[in-house]
Amino acid sequence: MTGGQPEWVIREDAAQPVLVALYLRQALGIRSPEELPALRRVPSPMIDERADAAQQQLEREWRSYWALTVEPQAHPSPVPLELVDGFDTLVALPVEGADVLRRAIARHADDAVDFARLAHDRYARESAARPGVSYRAYASAIAAHERVVGRRAHSFELNVQVLPLAQRGVWWIGSLTVAVTDGLRSDVVAFDTAIHPIIAELA
Repeated sequence: MTGGQPEWVIREDAAQPVLVALYLRQALGIRSPEELPALRRVPSPMIDERADAAQQQLEREWRSYWALTVEPQAHPSPVPLELVDGFDTLVALPVEGADVLRRAIARHADDAVDFARLAHDRYARESAARPGVSYRAYASAIAAHERVVGRRAHSFELNVQVLPLAQRGVWWIGSLTVAVTDGLRSDVVAFDTAIHPIIAELA
């Protein structure tokens, strides 16, 4: 609360660790989260001869890594984390319990990091080209919600990851985090419509 008034905090980014995690998800043929579309411009996974049990273990380890990458404060690791060689500071895995994932991702390091940096740079350029538009989009949605419910919006936090996904839409990827397609984010009218239900759920 600020001066007795509710306040909201919305952080928007195309975070490189999130982009790397999604690149690795695709490169390793991991299906979850099933509702989240694939990234554009990422090659299909090479056929791997992993046994079912090995694939299931890999997916379990990736899901844990995904949770602590998207919302690290909500999903703290029970053991220390260590950076993975080749990924700069973009991938940190638990020192125990992530051995299968650590081995599987090693060969994808260069491509994953290059992809994440290019996608993040593109987002940064597009954001810089429309200063103030980001804030106005959310302020407009909150104002519309307040008119509908007849009260001030509750205080809330929301993290928005703007990602080069193959389908347009908005998806929850954490308790306070959504993913939105970059193309949808740049469409002012369509994004306004898409973000309203998210704001209504939180505010």
